[in-house]
Amino acid sequence: MQKKRLILNSKYLLLLVVLSFWAIRPLFQPGFFPMHDDTQVARLFQMAQALSDGQFPVRTVSGLGYEYGYPVFNFYAPLAYYFGAVLNLVGFSPLAATKLMLAFGLIAGGIFSYLLVKKIWGKAPAILAGVLFVYSPYHALDVYVRGAVGEMWAITFLPLLFWGIYKIYLREDNGWLPAALGLAGVILSHNLTALILAPFLVVLLIAQLPKSKHKTSYLILNAKFIALALGLSAFYWLPALMEMSLTKVVGQLGGGADFRDHFVFLDQLWASPWGYGGSAAGRLDGMSFMVGKIHLILACLSVVIGFSALAWPAFFILTLVCLLMTNYISQPLWQTAPFMAFIQYPWRYLGLASLGLAVCASYLAIKLKWPIIAVIIGIAILYNQRYFQPQTYLAKTSADYTNREELIWHTSRISDEYLPVGFPVPVTRQDVARSRLEVVSGQVNFYSQNLRSNRQTFRIEAIGDSRLQINTAVFPWWQVFLDGGKISYSVSNGFILADVPSGTHFLELRYISTPAQSLADVISLLALIAIVVYAVIPAENRDFCAKIRRWVRKNTKMAPTSRLELK
Repeated sequence: MQKKRLILNSKYLLLLVVLSFWAIRPLFQPGFFPMHDDTQVARLFQMAQALSDGQFPVRTVSGLGYEYGYPVFNFYAPLAYYFGAVLNLVGFSPLAATKLMLAFGLIAGGIFSYLLVKKIWGKAPAILAGVLFVYSPYHALDVYVRGAVGEMWAITFLPLLFWGIYKIYLREDNGWLPAALGLAGVILSHNLTALILAPFLVVLLIAQLPKSKHKTSYLILNAKFIALALGLSAFYWLPALMEMSLTKVVGQLGGGADFRDHFVFLDQLWASPWGYGGSAAGRLDGMSFMVGKIHLILACLSVVIGFSALAWPAFFILTLVCLLMTNYISQPLWQTAPFMAFIQYPWRYLGLASLGLAVCASYLAIKLKWPIIAVIIGIAILYNQRYFQPQTYLAKTSADYTNREELIWHTSRISDEYLPVGFPVPVTRQDVARSRLEVVSGQVNFYSQNLRSNRQTFRIEAIGDSRLQINTAVFPWWQVFLDGGKISYSVSNGFILADVPSGTHFLELRYISTPAQSLADVISLLALIAIVVYAVIPAENRDFCAKIRRWVRKNTKMAPTSRLELK
């Protein structure tokens, strides 16, 4: 019976993947297309280079940040890029790996939605929910207009998280695993989506508590998945929070990203012109904020039919609140809560609303026969696939995005907010240093160099005492070594100055993890071990308390029913 159920589920999931084809079809065209955040191929390539250098977790890359050592993945959520970088390392070109990274995010979101709704209402609604979620207009906006890979991946993990939470509510002990992986996936994909999610998650878990028959078990399982998710993702979020002040990113809040300029009008949720421009104040937006007419119609019909136990009202409320948070009506809340400024754009809530709408709309399939559901799915795909198209195709290859000139100048200018505070950002191409090592005083002969993302080595000969400038942005994780011994250095205009005595030397710049990074890495490793122990090792083999009890019984004369027995 179990095998038959598994085969049947596999067929439905395969059907869902096939139905997703029209959402990802443009990704398999030659070349690539322009997007707002046109750094995706370069970031993926740099992640792969850092992994090949032996850096893990990857925190800094060598080619971006004007080639001054850019700690982008210490602050920017890295999960999608790990996925793409692994594809690059196993043989896919950086451009092909980027396309697969985008395609996987869309398809996985549909699969997770299927698993969530199948647990709530069954297979037919699950297929409908998966299709509607994949073909949400906001997904098309993220992929083909904005290039918001991290946000798209974070939205992908939302249904996995809610699937686990619902399993916990149903007293299924294994619910903690998808919940933990889902929450960790959101955090590691896009920190702003995690910030948006947090209040909803807290309210949902508290609201379910009175309805739970076994409150202690409910609290333990929820605490377990939250702790494991935070622990698993700690290698990213802990250093990012503790070391963000080292960069100039906080000082860039506001301006063009002031939330007051980016509220959405209610009629724009129903219909707004599809474009490839940006968000602007008032109605002058160059891009659309539609949530999908088919999605809205089906969701409204589901309201007429009625609610279902727990899940339907929860997702209905989630959708309604998220849509209201995009509108001017929520401005007092935005102004009251200081952390809301980090979200920047109220329309980011459309990601969470897209999942809510897909789940709400799928409730309708409970009352319908398969032929009618098939017609609805066909109409939804036919109507929404037109949004899953780029503005144009560019005849570009991987080399166009990963050559040195593109990396250190054009791509670096797009995103340089993680350079140190006060760092002299180049204004023209000529301002970028042409070598990693420069002589400030004295005379030095250079024999060889080996440049990696986490280690730079130079073989030099100093003719008399000399001073060298290492053209790497100063962060506390960089340490200088001379002939294997650590030496102190000074800082001038954002760069490292090292004094070397006369003679032939081996000069080295190493990445040494900060205390915050080392602590975070240990926490994540322990969380990963705990997840493997709980998920892979059978319960009877990891019940250490039971082993202790058996040992005590065997080596003492205490009766098994004694009150002194270990609990």
